[in-house]
Amino acid sequence: DAALDAALAEGVDLVLLSGGTSKGAGDLSYRILARRTPGIVVHGVALKPGKPICLGAVGPVPVAILPGFPTSAIFTFHELVAPRIRVMLGLVKGRGESVSAILPARINSERGRTEYVLVHLVESAEGGGWTAYPMGKGSGSVTAFSRADGFVVLPANQEHAEAGETVEVALLGRGLEPADLVVIGSHCVGLDLILGRLQALRGLSAKALWVGSQGGLDAARRGECDIAGIHLFDPRSGEYNRPFLPPGVQLLTGYRRQQGMVHRRDDPRFRGVGTVEEAMRRVFDKSDDCVMVNRNRGSGTRALIDELLGDARPPGHSVEARTHNAVAASIAQGRADWGVAIEPVARAYGLGFLPLRAELYDFAIPETRWDRPASVAFRELLATPELSDALRALGFERP
Repeated sequence: DAALDAALAEGVDLVLLSGGTSKGAGDLSYRILARRTPGIVVHGVALKPGKPICLGAVGPVPVAILPGFPTSAIFTFHELVAPRIRVMLGLVKGRGESVSAILPARINSERGRTEYVLVHLVESAEGGGWTAYPMGKGSGSVTAFSRADGFVVLPANQEHAEAGETVEVALLGRGLEPADLVVIGSHCVGLDLILGRLQALRGLSAKALWVGSQGGLDAARRGECDIAGIHLFDPRSGEYNRPFLPPGVQLLTGYRRQQGMVHRRDDPRFRGVGTVEEAMRRVFDKSDDCVMVNRNRGSGTRALIDELLGDARPPGHSVEARTHNAVAASIAQGRADWGVAIEPVARAYGLGFLPLRAELYDFAIPETRWDRPASVAFRELLATPELSDALRALGFERP
């Protein structure tokens, strides 16, 4: 009340607030506006993210209460508040910079709500142009905006956009500055370490897109990335990664790591458990509601999870995380009870770890990009004893 009264006393032309627009006990902003005249005009719109925005007025002064989540707040401001400000300033409708791009994967949407989808843009190898990689959905991530290049708008009557479709991408900044090194594929904290060292020691910028091993191989085949992190096991040959290389892509040997089942150490449902097999019996015990957090389809870890579960679909199976860190955070914060992640991440989050499979995490590099300066710098750094020691300290082993 005091903040709204103070703003109105200043004789402002528009009041903009954020947060407190949903129906929870602590959401007060919309209730304060409801006590004014004329009060609330609109509370909730068919926009995703951004549904709970609240619009109204106090006397002649418009009041907009944006959702508290950052992504929701920015998109609702873009769609509903900025046009009003332009009208008040006597400006014509603004048109931001945009580019056309190809979608490498299908985007599903919810009919009846206009949806904004954040994307990364990478240069297409064939004939120039851009490819737009969708980022994970969600309204609460500040880092999503810091890493995104732009967004795609899916109209309310559109349920999906198909892979291979050309879409218009509204840019978040002015122009595009391609990174020195484009990395697309499976996430690993070891790779995070390498990219950090490249920046610190060589001054090279990197754009990393975590789409899973298969998505990385597809990007390497199309020549859209410099490096693709992969860890795919071929049961017929008993070999990792090499059997999956498409023509025109070379393999750079990476390092060994251990995948395993992770859980909270103080969870009584896993007390005394010593093997994954025993833990899975606890999971499948119908008397326990044990919630898992899955990995994204196309990732090597998801293939390992599918092999572990067979036809079973425990609670939480549809919840997909894109990184090992996201799996560990979900379990540590109590949003899930178990998942599959690598040992260094489990250790960093203080989680229990049951070994499942030792694997090779390698790098697929398009032949056309093998000798690019940034790719050469990556290969040279990987071969240094100093980096091998740093990887070993995290829990990885160079062959």
